[in-house]
Amino acid sequence: MLIDSHCHLHDLQWFTPNQQAEFLQDAHENGVEKIVCIGTNHEDSLKARDFAATHDGVYWTYGIHPEFANTISEVSELVSSPFQESPEATAEDEDARPPQRRADATSCPEKDGSVGSETLLIAIGEVGLDYHYPGYDRSAQIKLFEQMLQLAKDYDLPVSLHIREAFTDAFAVLDNFPETQGVVHSFTGSKKELKRALERGFYIGVNGLMTYTTPPLPPLERILLETDAPFLTPVPFRGTINKPGYVKQIAAYLATKLEVTELEIAEQTTKNARQIFKI
Repeated sequence: MLIDSHCHLHDLQWFTPNQQAEFLQDAHENGVEKIVCIGTNHEDSLKARDFAATHDGVYWTYGIHPEFANTISEVSELVSSPFQESPEATAEDEDARPPQRRADATSCPEKDGSVGSETLLIAIGEVGLDYHYPGYDRSAQIKLFEQMLQLAKDYDLPVSLHIREAFTDAFAVLDNFPETQGVVHSFTGSKKELKRALERGFYIGVNGLMTYTTPPLPPLERILLETDAPFLTPVPFRGTINKPGYVKQIAAYLATKLEVTELEIAEQTTKNARQIFKI
């Protein structure tokens, strides 16, 4: 079994409903049995929630991408608790309600640490720092990142990290949240930065970038497979929309690169994803 640990299949900006259905079927035909839909802002996260609630084998994350840092003052103003429903919730509180429950859902802790209702929410992400584009607001991004890490800490959830050209600041922020666990999505840092991430216990997201660029390669025991669909389509499908089924191509590429079998890649990366996300 393969797991796509990071994609955006829920987003109708990129996928039509027909494509969503087609790509889910294609994923299953290629052995991709579980898919994690990643939230990038409050509204998008709720769309990921709703998509996960109605499709088997799909999970979601709640996240606010650093590109939205200038639009956010306090995360608590957006949602008091997106993780479990309140007995007094009304129709007006629809956005604060959790997804529908399914038998294969994982348990999500209450804020006090006790286990509450089962939900398909598995992580906080994608969150982090991105200094790639000119005009970024460093202080706003750091403030948002700190709030999202606190949210993960409060609910005892792992994180899906988006860090681009900002590892020095990201590590400094993470120093204040030493118990944080999770995955560095789509890693593009240096060998030294990879070493620091691994020493902190993070898993590393490997996607189609690996098939046409040369980022440092983490050990198999710390790799999660991901597509970031619709982005970062792997070779030999460059120029077309990415989809979760292409996890199989990434696994095949890694098998050649690491000189192991595709079965070993599938078994270890699935074990890794299950361990960090509890799916």
